[in-house]
Amino acid sequence: MIDILVLYYSRHGSVGQMAQLIARGIEEISGVQARIRTVPPVSAVCEAVEDSIPSSGPPYVTLDDLQECAGIALGSPTRFGNMAAPLKYFLDGTSSLWLSGTLIGKPATVFTSTSSLHGGQETTLLSMMMPLLHHGAMILGIPYSETELMHTQSGGTPYGASHYAGADNKNPITDDEKALCKALGRRLAETALKLKQ
Repeated sequence: MIDILVLYYSRHGSVGQMAQLIARGIEEISGVQARIRTVPPVSAVCEAVEDSIPSSGPPYVTLDDLQECAGIALGSPTRFGNMAAPLKYFLDGTSSLWLSGTLIGKPATVFTSTSSLHGGQETTLLSMMMPLLHHGAMILGIPYSETELMHTQSGGTPYGASHYAGADNKNPITDDEKALCKALGRRLAETALKLKQ
């Protein structure tokens, strides 16, 4: 059994729901299981210390999770066309893994949610790809053989899965968005399995 890390930050819950859907897609592939992890929020108060175990939801990620995984899916809400600070803060602390080449050759993918339809979904996905590329990961997108890409009226890009949450962050994840999340998880799991053979 190999593990795929699904690592995300979610403020209003949409990215967390997408992480669960991607994990379901991953676990549709025999021999693969999803390891869901999150990151704590970043505090503007330097003395603030977050508990090492969150009060709810998945555990916080550790560097060991990145070492032990056979692939990784990164998710973040959009912040001015970029990934959210908590995820970036964690990634900025992975230099030791970069030095040792831990992620070289591991497949990786990205996912996001925005409150406006043209609120930077694709640039946010690209911003999460950059540190993965520096780590030597192999980036996977969603091919147009997933027909939902051609008729989605909400989220969904070839760069990765996305969701249009709406200004109040209450739009449900659409059927097309769900299908694309699961397809992305399956593709990541299938690729990780092939690379392990």
